[in-house]
Amino acid sequence: METQYAQKAIDAVNLNVAAYCKFLSANDTGVTGSHQSGILLSKSAYSIAFDNPGEKGNNVDHWAEICWQDDFVTKSRFIYYGQGTRNEYRLTNFGRGFPFLTPDYTGALFVLVKRDVDFYNAYVLNTEDDIDAFLGAFALTPEDTNKLIPKSYTSMENAETRAISSFISGLTVAFPTSEEVAEAARRIQNNVYDHIELVVEDPDLKLIQWIQTEFNLFKALEHRCYGAQIAAGFSTVDLFVALANEVLNRRKSRAGKSLEHHLAALFDFNELAYTAQAITEGNKRPDFIFPSEAAYHNADFPVERLISLAAKTTCKDRWRQIINEADRLRNHPKYLCTLQQGISPAQLDEMEQEQVVLVVPKDNLTYFPSNKRDRILTLLDFIKMIKELQS
Repeated sequence: METQYAQKAIDAVNLNVAAYCKFLSANDTGVTGSHQSGILLSKSAYSIAFDNPGEKGNNVDHWAEICWQDDFVTKSRFIYYGQGTRNEYRLTNFGRGFPFLTPDYTGALFVLVKRDVDFYNAYVLNTEDDIDAFLGAFALTPEDTNKLIPKSYTSMENAETRAISSFISGLTVAFPTSEEVAEAARRIQNNVYDHIELVVEDPDLKLIQWIQTEFNLFKALEHRCYGAQIAAGFSTVDLFVALANEVLNRRKSRAGKSLEHHLAALFDFNELAYTAQAITEGNKRPDFIFPSEAAYHNADFPVERLISLAAKTTCKDRWRQIINEADRLRNHPKYLCTLQQGISPAQLDEMEQEQVVLVVPKDNLTYFPSNKRDRILTLLDFIKMIKELQS
């Protein structure tokens, strides 16, 4: 259920000039002992604070008031560090007792909203319900963060957008299913960029590429399906609310299944044996059982060769749901693939106690505490492990 902070953040983004969001990394929250440097901001989002991009050789700053959680205000500093070896943007100066840059907020979603040049709203969403509600409202996945939040559909002419347009023009339905959208995104990305070998050589990168193309395709589909209706306006509030709910529900549905669809495709390309949505005990349904549901229910099949994998876009809270999804694996590792960018050290320790092993895209490892990364697998690591078990 959406909490007040998620809804406040959504409303602020919709009502104001520009907005940016990112997951707070271990570096941001002080796990590495360096949070005095402030929150690192993406170079692509420089316009949230500056009129022009920073130039090497100069430091440039901009002071502004920031209202946090609609509760308290800090006089904080946006700064571009361009001197020496540094080339980065940060938000600094939060004052004593600032509550959000502590290890427990690693993996929280930071939302920054520009109201005018000298005043901002900021929200720190630290529960999975909050994070999912916010991302779902804008059809984002964690991989779509650390950049400005798009508030309207824009399309730059390139090979990918032409392929997307060609796909949309051939549709005979108003909106394809989430599985069809994911499959079309993979086909478009593979055809346009012509590096299908990455599904084996670098599945971590290929997963991110598919997700990004799917986001672009989904936004184009929304524009095609709803753009004219929105531009024409609504004769009643009820009609507006009905359409808004339809859009939001479709966004949430897409976010919930996208990762699972793309993982299945990667496993197929890598010729892994698995059952998706296998039934274990009762009505329990792990997202993936390797090598099969039949093997799981075969008492003679060695439990050491059985693997369960859950797919959750975010997992700050709901990772505990996977602990009891497969009774035969109760005293064995349970694997969880996620796009979550960072989790607090305390939660990672709790996961280790419950034998939950995270699987994350390789580039997302940097968001986690450095002394915990040896517990985390990349997608390539996981696929290699399954191949060895099934060889």
